[in-house]
Amino acid sequence: MKVLVISDIHANLTALETVLEDAGDYDAVWCLGDLVGYGPDPNECIEVVQTLPNLKCLIGNHDQAALGLIPLERFNMDAHQAAAWTQNVLTEENSGFLYDLPELIEVERFVLSHGSPRNPMWEYILDPFVADRNFDFMQHDFALVGHSHLPLIFSRKPEEDVAINIPVLAQQPVTLEPQMILNPGSVGQPRDLDRRASYAILDLAELTWQLHRVEYNFSSVQLRILEAGLPERQALRLSAGW
Repeated sequence: MKVLVISDIHANLTALETVLEDAGDYDAVWCLGDLVGYGPDPNECIEVVQTLPNLKCLIGNHDQAALGLIPLERFNMDAHQAAAWTQNVLTEENSGFLYDLPELIEVERFVLSHGSPRNPMWEYILDPFVADRNFDFMQHDFALVGHSHLPLIFSRKPEEDVAINIPVLAQQPVTLEPQMILNPGSVGQPRDLDRRASYAILDLAELTWQLHRVEYNFSSVQLRILEAGLPERQALRLSAGW
């Protein structure tokens, strides 16, 4: 069974559609949250995600902000403005879809969360120290997370005490061994200085993880951001992945 793993779409329909086409054949989709926020296509992205096969989908912190579940003051100025705009344009049906999404999903050996297993909404796993704290907390072999917009893998073998950061290269499968924390990067707003949309294919039969990057028409998204009156900075960053 092949699973398409996506995260942090951030209302970027063009990137999402490009990823879905590039991914080829897959049996299920696991979406790690933040379908909306920053970008110009929140309703369209939610509607596409709802159609995906065997979908498991989490709510992210920007999704919660768009529903008014967390104070916008917790965000920086750009994120605050984008969340307020999203609140005004979301349809009732799409708001209802987001509202029903869970913060955590367990699938056999896997736990899925937007931020981290121990703090699903807000914690960023960016270094081995934070990874270690989550390995201590985890009761599963593997954790899939998003939130940072960075494709990352952390590993800690049972006989070892310290997590290590495993280099992630696109198109090169990684064999999964307990325990690992894996981040597919961001579909709609990469932040690793690579503007290409990022996603992963998880092969549950072979137990492999393969990162993929794909170019998309980011300039069309930039234009829609500006036309919507969203922060110019959110348009500029798409051209360089920062």
